[in-house]
Amino acid sequence: MLEISHLTKEYSTPRGSLPILSDVSLTLERGDAAAVMGPSGSGKSTLLYIAGALEPPTSGTVTLDGQNPFELNEKNIAEFRNKSVGFVFQDHCLLPQCSVLENVLIPTLVAEPDDYAERARSLLDQVGLTDRIGHRPGELSGGEKQRVAVARAMIMKPCLLLCDEPTGNLDRKSADSVASLLLDLHAEQQTIMIVVTHSTELASRFPARFELIDRRLRKA
Repeated sequence: MLEISHLTKEYSTPRGSLPILSDVSLTLERGDAAAVMGPSGSGKSTLLYIAGALEPPTSGTVTLDGQNPFELNEKNIAEFRNKSVGFVFQDHCLLPQCSVLENVLIPTLVAEPDDYAERARSLLDQVGLTDRIGHRPGELSGGEKQRVAVARAMIMKPCLLLCDEPTGNLDRKSADSVASLLLDLHAEQQTIMIVVTHSTELASRFPARFELIDRRLRKA
């Protein structure tokens, strides 16, 4: 379960405090999938980064399966993210010098020994990239790169999958393909999934939809 309770986020600026999120609360169970919409600068990505323990809140709490990651030390919070959270960003963030298979395996480099290569190949088969396994990102289309990013996000079997504009840089056909892939993998692995997006078409495919308006989260 993901529980976000009375979350606020402010940044200090030379002109004073800049509020981004105010009293945001959200609870999602395993198997839940939610889309978060809102105008640019509304705090969607900030909410995602706090949920994924990339950035601390100013106040309020975040717990995932009963664990508040912000109570951990720097080493343990990194381990928490690696094991429990998968990220898919608008820019695929693949390493250009690495093959498709190597990119998918990057999160496993600091994990306990396991047969991750077999799982990586299975995931790449699921996302339709078996024949691209030895290619480098420069040899892939935009949609293929994002499918590699999805496989990489799922390699550690995270309980929380966070996607920041995952179809924002794709044409409509590729966007539909990536959206279907995310939803299929989410349903298969029963993750908690949050997608922030400007796309009403993408958001309409999610059973739970929210808007960030005036720093507050509300049901759409």
